[in-house]
Amino acid sequence: MRAFWKIFYNLIVVPVFFVLILVLAIFNPKYRTGIKGRKNLFSQLKIKSTALDNNSKKIWFHVSSLGEFEQAKPLIAELKKSNKNLNIIVSFFSPSGYEPSKKYKLADIITYFPFDSYCNARRFISIVKPNVAILIRYDLWPNHIWELKRKNIPIIIANATMRANTARLYPVIKSFHRTLYNEVDYIAAISEEDKKVFELLNLKHPEISVMGDTRYDQVYQRCNESMKKHLIAENVIKDKLIIVAGSTWEADENIIIEAYKEIKRKINNLLMILVPHEPNDRNIERIELELNDKISHIRFSELNDYSGQEVIIVDSIGNLMTLYKYATIAFVGGSFRGGVHNVLEPAVYGIPVIFGPNYYNSQEAIKLLSAGGAFTCKDEKEFIELSIKLLNDKNSRDKAGSIAKNFVLKYTGATDKFLSYIKKVL
Repeated sequence: MRAFWKIFYNLIVVPVFFVLILVLAIFNPKYRTGIKGRKNLFSQLKIKSTALDNNSKKIWFHVSSLGEFEQAKPLIAELKKSNKNLNIIVSFFSPSGYEPSKKYKLADIITYFPFDSYCNARRFISIVKPNVAILIRYDLWPNHIWELKRKNIPIIIANATMRANTARLYPVIKSFHRTLYNEVDYIAAISEEDKKVFELLNLKHPEISVMGDTRYDQVYQRCNESMKKHLIAENVIKDKLIIVAGSTWEADENIIIEAYKEIKRKINNLLMILVPHEPNDRNIERIELELNDKISHIRFSELNDYSGQEVIIVDSIGNLMTLYKYATIAFVGGSFRGGVHNVLEPAVYGIPVIFGPNYYNSQEAIKLLSAGGAFTCKDEKEFIELSIKLLNDKNSRDKAGSIAKNFVLKYTGATDKFLSYIKKVL
């Protein structure tokens, strides 16, 4: 089946993928940025690679976007700490991950990941020449996997996860993914549940074990770093109860903006920090139009002119983790859309976390909710009721916040386990 799937993928899937990317680029600036960013990718990569010490081992990390990169960071930091001569190469598929991360100091090379054609894969691997490839979470690209295998380069999946209801277990798709995952040498699953789902693929080759999730280590580390940062002046936040709504999409904003109008009638000294998932001009202007004259607002980039506005609209990226530290309560976006975003980031600060009904994509959200550190709401009315209750009741707030923080601390330590394995491979 391996030969069949290689032919099928390259003759059918890859051409369709390239056409789809070009069509999407017409309508979506994110795809246009990704295409533009890959221009001269190989020539630039070759220049950067020649500057590396050929006598040092090379570890290639591949991540899809910013969230996966955050999971890789604790591994990279500890690897560099243990051996400063290691060469670390990080590739990104998404521009939303690459652009804010391209100056990351612990990586020797930060690059876009080339689109997954047969020729691109061969060229990329021949330039990078990694001693080991570490793929974060589930961003596996077949031609690159097959080329790594052809070159006998060890392939590891870190923070590996697969939901029980995944389409990858459907009969025909299962055959393809069984072929692909059988090329991998080691799967470090984040939980026993994930390990069992991987085992349903009936894999023959890779070793599968449970190592936990480096995201817990990373959010704890970032929390400590964020406590030293001061993004908002004291006069803006003094004596305020603050709702931080993070990684929101339009579907989330439609709910929380309307709800906020009601909440502020019941709660004095209230401030909302609204952090859109994609803070481009179009989205910021749409939010400003929705707030209109009913709720006073100011952009984060203009905070020097703050004069008591009730909403701060964050018009930049990369600050959400730090902004959560100002929260009295937090709302995590995506949960009134396709699926909730990272609930660990606010939880680690010891604050109650609220999200909408679409949270089943996140095991952390499910577990945090069950533990009592998070709350879910199905609509605007429930969000209003939850918010008012938590903002008015410090005891309930502190109890939920304590549970949330302890939940994160309980699962730290995956980084050390994973490093022990990597050192054996190297």
